Amino acid sequence: MDLKNMITLVSRTGRHKQRYNFQGHRQVVGCVPYRYKGVNGKSIVDEDAIEVLVISSQRKGKGMLFPKGGWEKDESIKEAALRETMEEAGVLGDVESELGKWSFKSNNNNNCYEGRMFPLLVKEQLESWPEKDVRQRIWISVREARKVCHYWWMKEALELLVNRLTSQGVVEAKKESCLCQEGILTRSSKFLKVF
Repeated sequence: MDLKNMITLVSRTGRHKQRYNFQGHRQVVGCVPYRYKGVNGKSIVDEDAIEVLVISSQRKGKGMLFPKGGWEKDESIKEAALRETMEEAGVLGDVESELGKWSFKSNNNNNCYEGRMFPLLVKEQLESWPEKDVRQRIWISVREARKVCHYWWMKEALELLVNRLTSQGVVEAKKESCLCQEGILTRSSKFLKVF
């Protein structure tokens, strides 16, 4: 599925293609979109070198969260995670290996869910995306994300990501990072090598 070349800017809707686990819990997938800030030359990665992208909930007063949504029968789990992230946050990148699986109940309707989260190293931020008019997106520090993220299981996914990235050691980055000026993202090439 080539998300960048999608003709329509409409999110998928409906539950007829949704996946459910053997217990009847709806399966949802999402990403923790991240990027490195200020990595020039060789640098030790600590959490201060990482920014994450959070989005507003569609429900007023429900705080910030990471993009997630239903995993559908016609897509792989990584395709679903990338699709949901593009639809809700308007970013594309590399979906990395799974952070974990959580079981949780909805606060609204008491339904049970199985959620899986993946890191997404952001390579491109889109100017238009399906949920642009109903969500805000903002790059924030890991420290701030811990405060504003609404869901406990997403906070756990964030901690797993930070631990994974900071335990990898040194990152070498050539001047190919995403540059942000007044909220507009321009893209140059990106090369990251972990030692």
